[in-house]
Amino acid sequence: MGLGKTLQCITLVWTLLRQGPYGGYPVLRRIIIITPSSLVKNWVKEFKKWLPYSNLRIYYVDQKNKVEGFLRQPSLYPVLILSYEMYLRVSDSLANINFDLLICDEAHRLKNANIKIAGSLQNLGITRKILVTGTPVQNDLQEFFTLIDFCNPGILGQPSSFRRVYEEPILQSRLPQATQEQKELGQARADELSRITALFVLRRTQDVIQSYLPGKAECVVFCRPTSLQLTVYRELLASNAVQACLSSYLSCDANHHLACILALRKLCNHPSLLAPRHNPSSDKEQVDLLPTKSQKQFSLDMSKLAAESLEASSGKLKVLAAMLASLWDSSPREKIVVVSNFTRMLNVVQELCACKGYTFVRLDGSTSSTQRLEIVERFNSAHSDCFVFLLSCKAGGVGLNLIGASRIVLYDVDWNPANDLQAMARVWRDGQGRHVYVYRLVTTGTVEEKIYQRQVMKLDLSRTVLEKKQDGKKAKFSLEDLKDLFTLEEGTVSSTHRLLGCPCDHENNPEMDVSVEPFPSENADTDAAAEAVSAKSQRNCQLGTPPASSTILGKKLGVGNLLKWEHIPAPIGCRFIQDPHLAAAEEDITFVFRNTTSKS
Repeated sequence: MGLGKTLQCITLVWTLLRQGPYGGYPVLRRIIIITPSSLVKNWVKEFKKWLPYSNLRIYYVDQKNKVEGFLRQPSLYPVLILSYEMYLRVSDSLANINFDLLICDEAHRLKNANIKIAGSLQNLGITRKILVTGTPVQNDLQEFFTLIDFCNPGILGQPSSFRRVYEEPILQSRLPQATQEQKELGQARADELSRITALFVLRRTQDVIQSYLPGKAECVVFCRPTSLQLTVYRELLASNAVQACLSSYLSCDANHHLACILALRKLCNHPSLLAPRHNPSSDKEQVDLLPTKSQKQFSLDMSKLAAESLEASSGKLKVLAAMLASLWDSSPREKIVVVSNFTRMLNVVQELCACKGYTFVRLDGSTSSTQRLEIVERFNSAHSDCFVFLLSCKAGGVGLNLIGASRIVLYDVDWNPANDLQAMARVWRDGQGRHVYVYRLVTTGTVEEKIYQRQVMKLDLSRTVLEKKQDGKKAKFSLEDLKDLFTLEEGTVSSTHRLLGCPCDHENNPEMDVSVEPFPSENADTDAAAEAVSAKSQRNCQLGTPPASSTILGKKLGVGNLLKWEHIPAPIGCRFIQDPHLAAAEEDITFVFRNTTSKS
């Protein structure tokens, strides 16, 4: 994610097209590159950027350039680039072409062995494969196994043996009640898995380029729900649809569980998302609000959803609106990216921008591949007046370069932490010249906090396998989890902070002294920045030492990691947060986790 994976691949392709280790003869004659549709032209652009004087001919397939143009004279084009979707359409036409190397960009799309494209790519019979991804472990180890098995078939055995030898011991060792023997076995299996995969996995983190990147401040912002949201949330929890999930856990369809959770997520974004669709067929979201039978079990008065103004109906939208207003009035004006998983939520933010007179561009699933690069280049241009980039996480959350913005807001939390990490990396990457601010918006005390907590656990699983670090517990989706998800915690400033068992205890003592020296500006000397906050002024929760009495739930959350972040209760105050644009929304913020990365 901004680490130069594309450049590394281009370097390898160019080198092996011209030479090789066996007598100097070229290893490759023809390469096929499969990438998300939004990145096809970006790959072409990168080839031209890094090989401007070469005679390397590249053919890319899109709506204008048909695959037949390549098939007529395949020997003229050593490199073929096309999207995953386009490949599925033309795979039969390419079956008789001999390719020497397959490169799959954003290869985590192949994490499910049952998807059609994975089998189709295997049928090409290409022995040399490069899978490019910044997030090889997303939800569980089976996905990691699928990627490894695609690249090196059979090296980790069959799925059943992998589950028995590696997955189960590793996951058992991460349970709070694990015995010492289970912990030692799990660590040994994790080390063995890391040793085997290290033979063909080149793992790089942003540490290797951090000295070339500007500083970054990442904030998890807990937003106070509005009275309307609280009222509707209680009604949803009391509805027959949700109660059926809990009372008929075993017999209730899993899709029903997900649909109820989705309804709560939509409410956290904005109550208007619960309103019936005018054109259901145009909505690309995967799961409907609720199955038709279940919709009748809700007794919501939909007129409530239009009773208040657009901005006043949602706590998160109030925070975003205040931040946008502050940024718009600032000089020089910074650009900002707003990311959401819901196209209807992007519609709401777009309406807000239109009402306020903010200039914006938008990229979602309906944006054609030919328009995407043009939109990105226009937004990144220093001469562009575009203020807001509205981005669909699913359509453009990977691979895009949006360094024209120095701030990014993740409006909603994804179940898959890799999606959020990919979205964040659109701004903090090579070429960025300004200090970067990343904001995750989470509605306090709601299902969004529970999803964020599961993100932390899943990221901990990734660290266990790829970086040999271990703590926490894999999330389950049990009856107890459902009860936890269908709970509204009113009166809390952050249930996540409470679950950590943190000794700073802002829940029970919100008036405690939290003052520290202000953080230096983004242009301050890095040595001075390191000394700006003394150990004396730091609270216990900032020191990174897990409290002796940390709760089991705290262990689930990976207590060591979150305790290294700053814990900032309301009122956040402009002097303390050193971010006047976030401070502009402090009336609707209950708590903030903040992690600051200084330029090395």
